Amino acid sequence: MLFLNACKSTKVAPPKPVEPQVEEEKSEQNVDQVPEVEEPEASSENKIVEPPIDIEEFRGAWIATVANINWPSKNNLSTEAQKAEAIEMLDFLENHNFNAVILQVRPQADALYDSEIEPWSYFLTGKSGKAPQPYYDPLKFWIEEAHNRGLELHVWLNPYRAHHTTGKEIGEKSIVKTNPELVMELKNGMWWMDPGSSKVQDHSAAVVMDIVKRYDIDAVHFDDYFYPYASYNGKKDFPDEKSWEKYVNSGGELSRGDWRRKNVNDFIERIAEEIKAEKSFVKFGISPFGIWRPGFPKGISGMDQYEELYADAKLWLNKGWIDYFTPQLYWPTRQIGQSFPVLLGWWESENVVGRHVWPGINLGLEDKEENKGEIASQILISRGILRDNPGTVHWNIGPLMKNDRLAKSLINGPYDRNATVPASPWLDSEVPNTPEFELKNLEDAIQLNWIKNESDKAFRSVVYYRYENSGWEFKILNLNSGKLEIPKLNSGEKKLEKIGVTAVDRLGNQSDFEEIDIKNK
Repeated sequence: MLFLNACKSTKVAPPKPVEPQVEEEKSEQNVDQVPEVEEPEASSENKIVEPPIDIEEFRGAWIATVANINWPSKNNLSTEAQKAEAIEMLDFLENHNFNAVILQVRPQADALYDSEIEPWSYFLTGKSGKAPQPYYDPLKFWIEEAHNRGLELHVWLNPYRAHHTTGKEIGEKSIVKTNPELVMELKNGMWWMDPGSSKVQDHSAAVVMDIVKRYDIDAVHFDDYFYPYASYNGKKDFPDEKSWEKYVNSGGELSRGDWRRKNVNDFIERIAEEIKAEKSFVKFGISPFGIWRPGFPKGISGMDQYEELYADAKLWLNKGWIDYFTPQLYWPTRQIGQSFPVLLGWWESENVVGRHVWPGINLGLEDKEENKGEIASQILISRGILRDNPGTVHWNIGPLMKNDRLAKSLINGPYDRNATVPASPWLDSEVPNTPEFELKNLEDAIQLNWIKNESDKAFRSVVYYRYENSGWEFKILNLNSGKLEIPKLNSGEKKLEKIGVTAVDRLGNQSDFEEIDIKNK
């Protein structure tokens, strides 16, 4: 047996093109022979180098709770039924080689977790303020089960929506009733918090930080709802006269539009700073409307979020306040006025400080016959545009689980192999220790048994292996993976020659790679 381990390093691996790999079958036979392995210090063939191939790509899926879109499927399910649905979704994502879940936990100033700030969600139990029975904390459950499957868990919050039209009753603990001075009723029946109110900003910031402090999350995620879409209020202006007049009377000199944008900008910057001050490893992501302004770039047309939602999303990306940026590019590739590749290329050109740009794509496009194959194409286009840092977020998990043809097109196409989440070196670039493994020689395979070290930072591990006259292949092991068997011969009857193991921490940093020569007797 051999124990594989390596020292810490603080280097960041440069991006390398992804090589297509072929997965081999495993053997279950056992013998007592021990493979001949050259000691690293005794051979120039064994050396610590960068991992031989780049296996990074962000693959996330939104799971919506508002209106029971995805989870739970109904608002009157038992605790066990809720858990069963969650496990089904997480298993599906793991089996289809995703690596992140973006779970909506605050759809309307409520909570799908145990909160002392806002009431239990109507969409969870059918009654605002009512806890699940038997009691459990859904967010804690989702985090644990996601991490066990090698999936990041991002909490998705709506920063300003106070009540959704599908929320039926307005509970006694809703902000609509406890603080009516902070909310406005819109023409479509929704209630919205006033982004120009310092009390609203304090309240929403407190909600975010409560989650960051108490839960082992990987990221905080905001969507595109800042000031509401004009259609929500019958095309009437947002009714924020009181906070506007307060600003003007205090000597404010900005135009009303610039003042509104500053309210949103200040809040985004504040959240980014407060998250990092509490837990530097927690990412902050935003998925704004896919068009910043019509005409940017040339030929693009559509809603102007800068003027309608008062969201200067380009500024947030330019400033680097957010760690990953997910513009909602929900249009087909060939839709000229909202071209997917043109918009993605423009957003990436605005990524001047080098954060993550991972587009949001609309899985529902494939419901139309003329859009068959669109999703796989958009993933491949994203890889071409985002060569150093690829990734895609899928709206939403429902169409993916219901459309077997679409799911197969991904697992048999661009997602045929697993991937690790790209690193965020501006947050932390210190790599973890290489994981320790025992190597056992079986009759037809080399078995690697992972020795767990509870004090290590590893979130996943990667086993690289190579057959004679072949390229490197790999397998990614999750947190609770115990062992892996690699056949000594591949399908072409080529002998296994080299093995290497790395660890990946929760920020995507990958440990040093130690190449080990395997010579079978």
